[in-house]
Amino acid sequence: MTATEPAATRVLHPPVGYRLTASVRALTFSPYDPCARVAAGTFWWATRTPDGPATLALRPAGGELLAEGYGPGAEHVLARADGIAGLRDDLTGFTELAAAHPLVARLAREHQGLRMPATGEVFPRLLRAVFEQKVTGKEAYRAYAAMVRHFREPAPGPLQPLLLPPEAATVAAAPYWVFHPFGVEQRRADTLRRAAAMADRLERSTDATDATRRLTAIPGIGPWTAAEVVRIAYGDPDAVSVGDYHIPNTVAWALAGEPRGDDARMMALLEPFRGHRGRVCLLLEAAGIRAPKYGPRAPIRSFARF
Repeated sequence: MTATEPAATRVLHPPVGYRLTASVRALTFSPYDPCARVAAGTFWWATRTPDGPATLALRPAGGELLAEGYGPGAEHVLARADGIAGLRDDLTGFTELAAAHPLVARLAREHQGLRMPATGEVFPRLLRAVFEQKVTGKEAYRAYAAMVRHFREPAPGPLQPLLLPPEAATVAAAPYWVFHPFGVEQRRADTLRRAAAMADRLERSTDATDATRRLTAIPGIGPWTAAEVVRIAYGDPDAVSVGDYHIPNTVAWALAGEPRGDDARMMALLEPFRGHRGRVCLLLEAAGIRAPKYGPRAPIRSFARF
């Protein structure tokens, strides 16, 4: 077996209408993410597992989804491949809830092929979320990509360059000055290092609720960051990023025709969809719905709290 051949494969059976690229887009930071990307219709995702580095490739094949694993951790990522692809996403009861609002009902129909992934990994998503705190999306991506390249470690598999996310122990041991050239101030650098030092404990979380409790116990991590993490790590369809700069306005505009809203108003409007409140926000984002702008608009999720 060569480096370009998968160590193991698995065939997945997505539902009719399933959309791979739309479903896994949340796992990429940008089209140029050094650790995850879509290339020629195949999704490539590099990660670390208890068995070692791994790359997962997901490619459509005749109505099915072929999962290929590369590297020492190939079997580990293949065991989670259906979750990573969003195929464990449970939409039970959502159709009935969506019927409470005509726009949500329409978006649920139009985006029925969109599924929420669940990676089962807390720290890699937390790393990205901390970079996104209180800065624009462009600034966050530049800092994240610079950090990944600084700790550069090639991922297994044929797609190059594809890099592994840095090890938690490496991040925890890095002094502040390592992060400064990436545009990361000391507050976020300290949060990153504290979170990295707790990575093993975070990965032992039993579910989204437990992970949220553990995450928010770390100084510098609040409800926004925790929601960003558990929505991806656990595929939590109810996780709402309270404290976001844009989402309350989007929800207020879409569900009530109000151009501006705060967190309290957003949560009140989402209450009829409890259990799937985060899914409603995802559908609004997928549809490109935005509140009217009063002057220059900052990139989505910019200036978020922590």
